[in-house]
Parts: sequence; C-alpha cells; structure tokens
Amino acid sequence: MARIELDLAHSYKPNPTEDGDYALLPLKMTFEDGGAYALLGPSGCGKTTMLNIMSGLLVPSHGRVLFDQRDMTRATPQQRNIAQVFQFPVIYDTMTVAENLAFPLKNRGVPAAQISQRVGQIAEMLEMSHQLDMRAAGLSADQKQKISLGRGLVRPDVAAVLFDEPLTVIDPHLKWQLRRKLKQIHHELKLTLIYVTHDQVEALTFADQVVVMTRGKVVQLGTPEALFERPAHTFVGHFIGSPGMNFLPANVAGGMVNVAGHALVPAGAMAPGEFKLGIRPEYLTLQAAGTPGCLPATVRQVQDIGTYLLVTLDAAGHTLKARLSPDSLPPEVGTPVALNVANAHSCHYRDEELIA
Repeated sequence: MARIELDLAHSYKPNPTEDGDYALLPLKMTFEDGGAYALLGPSGCGKTTMLNIMSGLLVPSHGRVLFDQRDMTRATPQQRNIAQVFQFPVIYDTMTVAENLAFPLKNRGVPAAQISQRVGQIAEMLEMSHQLDMRAAGLSADQKQKISLGRGLVRPDVAAVLFDEPLTVIDPHLKWQLRRKLKQIHHELKLTLIYVTHDQVEALTFADQVVVMTRGKVVQLGTPEALFERPAHTFVGHFIGSPGMNFLPANVAGGMVNVAGHALVPAGAMAPGEFKLGIRPEYLTLQAAGTPGCLPATVRQVQDIGTYLLVTLDAAGHTLKARLSPDSLPPEVGTPVALNVANAHSCHYRDEELIA
C-alpha cells in the first residue's frame, strides 16, 4: 500500500494555452495509505485521465507523481505495483475462477500454499467459493466482473487498487450488494482503493473521501457528509443530491440578507454585495404565507415519491424544490406559502465558491 501524491497537470495537446486545452488543470492532491476514495464527476471531467496517470498508463504532461515520496512519474504500472479494474471484465475465459484469481500471484512467484489461502479468502469475500472450479467462459457478465474485482484485490502487497467504473456491466439489483461488499473488503484488507464513477450513489456509499471533478478541475475533496452539508462549489451543490441544491440570487444590503427585495435575516459579518444563496431541498421548509423572514412562494406541483414528497414551487421567478416527510400533509397546488430559505443549513457563494 502507498501514499500517493499528485502535483501535476495534463493536456493531450502539445502546446496548451488556455484552460480548455487541459484534460486536468493544475492540481495538488494526496491519497493517504489505506484510504477509500472516489473520483466523481460527469463524463469528460478528467476522472479516468487522473486514474491512468496514477496507474502509469499515462505520463502527465506537467508535474510529477509520488508513491511514498518516491518519484514514480515515469515508472511502469508493474514498477508501481498497481492493480487496475476496468469498466468491462478482463479475464481468461479458458481458466477456472480459481485460476483467474491466482494468476497475478503466480506471476510473482508466490508459494502455492499462500496462493491457495489468498484465493480462498478473496473468493469467500466475493461469495464465489462455490464457483472456484467453474470455467469463466460459462459465467454471466456480472460474475466475470466479480472475478476482475477479485484479481485486483488478491495481491496483499499492492500499492493501490484502481477501479474505473467497475459496476457498469453489473445487474442493477446486484450493484448495491457489491458496493457494500467492496466497503467491507476495504475495512478488512486495509488496501488503498480509488474508485472512478459518475454515479453519486456509488461514490457516497463506497468512499470515505470523495473527489468531485468538473471540466478537468477538482472542486472539492471531502466526506460524503461535507459534500452534502457544505458544498465548496455550486457545481457540487447541484451535482450531489436528488434533487440538487436550490440556488437564488441574493445580496447583502442594510445589514440584511435580501432575496428579490425581501429582507430575510441579519447578514452578520457578511460583506455587502451580490451572492448566491444555496439551500438543499431537504432543508427548505414551508411556512404559512406572510411569515416574517421568509420568501413568498406558490406551490406548483406535489409528487409522492414514496419515501418523501417532492414539492415544486415558484418563488421570485425561480423554480425551487422541497423534500418533505411522507407523513406531511401535502400542500395544495396553487397555495401561497412562505419559504424559510435563509437558515442554519443555507450556504452562500461568490464566484461559484463557498463563502467561509
């Protein structure tokens, strides 16, 4: 296992001159030994580029990669002792499940007794012990991908295991089981795991630390709780959550926070000027029309999602979403209400970044 440090940028163009020329804008990041990380963001944001730089499949155009303070920028994947699991299964169909799992250990000359013990341990964790003697060719796509996961995890001395959207081919009802299983394996084996995904549920349920990326830039590294409660960037607020964070133009004037001409709460130490007010649908509460310190709104739609009520509202020319308890009395469409948008859970942004 290793502590991985990145201080780099990468462009696929020979002479980058502007931000749009970079697949990865300049960044400094550290992945601690034994940590479980997720790289989260939309397609094309630079997640796989970062993963391939860490694995040694790609050399960064600027900067360097350190493993335990050793410069490994130009080292091969073999020299880095990296295991990588790709989006689609990479296995040997002519081999049995046990032979596939054992292959990385045999290549390194590990004694047969140790191989047998380790293969048995990983197979048990992946609930494949009963399939060890089966040929891989006869297995389903999701079972083959479980073998790929096992091959990545089987080496006890690996510096890190890198996953590039490994659950894409997995049947949907098995995905949550495998995410839970990977989490359990991480706690038991203490491996450094780095997991690329565009699915926020995968990232938030798997990782202890999530790296949120957009347009080649890392906009926040934090715990799932921090990403939800205090998004460091408006993109994080929008991308994390279902639905994402509500945003309203606001300003500080006369010592008050104002939205659409309505003075809501004292501004405290906030500097005068324009900003964006962000509030999660979970924390947007509905009050009786005319409640002081609240924003007037009108109910436009009420949807019963089962585990919650999703209420769509018009307020100051903006569409806002509120998530209410399923036990709540549903408001009637067309009803005037007041919204408590400025409360302990609201966040304030200037230039798209969180105001401390």
